[in-house]
Amino acid sequence: MKLKKSTTNSRILHVFIMFSVLFIGLIVYMSYFELYGKESLMANSYNRRLKAYEAGIIRGQILDRNGEILATTKVNEGVKTRSYPYKNLYAHVIGYNSDIYGKTLLEAQYNDTLLGLNALGIVGNAVSLVTGEDKTGNNLILTIDHKLQAKARELMGDKRGSIVAINPKTGEILAMVSTPDYNPNESALEKNWEKISTNESSPLLPRAVLGLYPPGSTFKVVAAIAALEEGLNDFEVDDTGSTIIDGKTFSNVNNKAYGELDMTSAMAFSSNVYFTKLSEVLSSKALIKTAEKTGINKKFNFDLPLSKSSISAAINSKTEFAATVIGQGKLLVTPLQMALICSGLANDGIIMKPYLVKSVSDKNNNVLTATFSRKLYKFTDTKTAELVKDMMIEVVKNGTGQKAAISGVEVAGKTGTAQNEKSSQGGGNDHAWFIGFAPAEDPEIAIAVIVEYQSKDGGEIAAPIARKIMSEWIKNRKK
Repeated sequence: MKLKKSTTNSRILHVFIMFSVLFIGLIVYMSYFELYGKESLMANSYNRRLKAYEAGIIRGQILDRNGEILATTKVNEGVKTRSYPYKNLYAHVIGYNSDIYGKTLLEAQYNDTLLGLNALGIVGNAVSLVTGEDKTGNNLILTIDHKLQAKARELMGDKRGSIVAINPKTGEILAMVSTPDYNPNESALEKNWEKISTNESSPLLPRAVLGLYPPGSTFKVVAAIAALEEGLNDFEVDDTGSTIIDGKTFSNVNNKAYGELDMTSAMAFSSNVYFTKLSEVLSSKALIKTAEKTGINKKFNFDLPLSKSSISAAINSKTEFAATVIGQGKLLVTPLQMALICSGLANDGIIMKPYLVKSVSDKNNNVLTATFSRKLYKFTDTKTAELVKDMMIEVVKNGTGQKAAISGVEVAGKTGTAQNEKSSQGGGNDHAWFIGFAPAEDPEIAIAVIVEYQSKDGGEIAAPIARKIMSEWIKNRKK
């Protein structure tokens, strides 16, 4: 009998322990959900409860900085359809809102705002009991300038790549284009979905924020900052067209020799010989530290999903480090990241936090929330930023970036030509880059342009695109 009682007690104890573990697990899960999971679940476009709410809501509009309507909801006999009047133009900023395919980009990130839901997922203004009218959500007013966005898209044509233009003093995104793109309107999306989703050119990819590329020679501005901060201001090289670093040959384009070069002239001509030789006296620790101060290897909150730009901390050879100094090696950046680095140089070494949503308003245009400019990173001091800016001015005046020059306006810039997964194996063309800002003495716009797989370099392909966009902005700002 004692044995039987002992066995029964043991079973009761095991059951008690099991239920206690389950109860504690439930408490932990509910606590986690309350603190971290609730908002993402409520905002999830596949949440049935949210869809039920949305059926009785007219989704808010999305407008550019000047009030141009970029996304709106049309109601026809009770049927609501999300409409994008400019079709492809904002596909990689606004994204799409589809009953079939869900939501992306701003439509997803600001879903609850556009629906007018509060933090608990409750409709702020319920359907009117008197009129029976649907609730209207809130509007997003963007920092984007529609005319500049249209100009940037026009200049990209059928090329693959991205353009990001920023106000360097505020962090406002003035234009953000990724190509190829697609028509996000529901009928077009449904009709072309298979073609879009299987296309090897990845038209669904917002390259500006999620695309990762080697920066090529545009990264030399970061190497220059690191070198100046290490006291290498007077470093000079006799450029004979090529040099050997630990058994590997590094060459200038077409093996062109530039003779005696200081850092300014080396930047102007984009001398690979100078910068790879610089790698022999510059520590990898200093370069990585400078790169990380610009935001590489870091994450920050933005209005759209972001890929993290990266530089390897494990640079294991002299040749690998030399390649990294000239923007190759274990180094990948987004176009947004290069636009931020450029805007920081335009803004005395301070990178302002980038943002796309300027404010949120209700249906009566009352401003509910507004975004204020604030510092994101300070990556160098004013003096060093000025020295590199002077080098970038020389690039446009007398170097590889002359096709970015604007009559009557001083422009600072840096060209880049980056080997990629195809061209490094001899199977394709390099990417063409340009970063720059204008007017150099009082910058109003900073820009990064990348055009994929081009037979010509960044000075030939990307620089003229940047010139036209910067010129358009400066011209319109004077009106």
